[in-house]
Amino acid sequence: MEEREEQQEQDLERIEIALLLEGIYNQYGHDFRNYTYSSIRRRIWHRIRIEKLQTISGLQEKVLHNPKMMEKLFSDFSINVTEMFRDPHFFLTFRKSVVPYLRKAPFIRVWHAGCSTGQEVFSMAILLHEEGLLHKSRLYGTDMNEYVLKKAKMGSFPIEKMQLYTKNYMQAGGTRAFSEYYTVKNGVVQFEPFLKDNMVFAQHNLVTDGSFNEFQVIICRNVMIYFNEPLQNHVHRLIYESLCTNGFLGLGNKEGVVFTTHASCYEEVDGTEKFYQKIK
Repeated sequence: MEEREEQQEQDLERIEIALLLEGIYNQYGHDFRNYTYSSIRRRIWHRIRIEKLQTISGLQEKVLHNPKMMEKLFSDFSINVTEMFRDPHFFLTFRKSVVPYLRKAPFIRVWHAGCSTGQEVFSMAILLHEEGLLHKSRLYGTDMNEYVLKKAKMGSFPIEKMQLYTKNYMQAGGTRAFSEYYTVKNGVVQFEPFLKDNMVFAQHNLVTDGSFNEFQVIICRNVMIYFNEPLQNHVHRLIYESLCTNGFLGLGNKEGVVFTTHASCYEEVDGTEKFYQKIK
């Protein structure tokens, strides 16, 4: 009897979550319907607890009638975990395995999809500068969250993170003193303006928006782990259409192309750091 009641509660919860996500899509145009259930459920209950509500339906009422509440939930659904030279060996592998190909390219376009507050875009700018390639590169950082993009455009980060960022930079094959790239004022780190000269930050939603350029490199790390399989394949199609032939795709360490609809279109460059080259 208890098991049956528990199953009924779980089924009811799924119905409530489906109605909430459908309501958000119809009211605001934000499509979270194909995010993984466990991830979206966790974030919904996080917001319910903060707002001292009792039910998902109670949250739905507030979200649909109050755009401010939608902003809060939108922020909850946006996963913004990032740091300079995050997973240093990813960037070290990029230096060793991807940069030699990029030297031959007349112009380099790099797309960081789901860039959050932009630390990895600045990391890439530093790396390309050290490899003598920044002058012929254009770096695009996109995210669905307008708030984090504003932070990214400023290029200023908290000083307490610099010790970690310096360590990451050195492990990523950095060739200079990391402190050469920034100045500190009032406890805030401001990166050198020349790093931003070739950067463009723009709002873009991988779920609902299309391709907007052809790129030699696309970095999309730890974004698709929150998507279900149909949505992952949708995004892989978008990435495939946006990547030039012989271009490079970098994914998160729990992601890959093997079980996607575009698996045969790529050749593995580094299986550990999840770099792939588009071959057809």
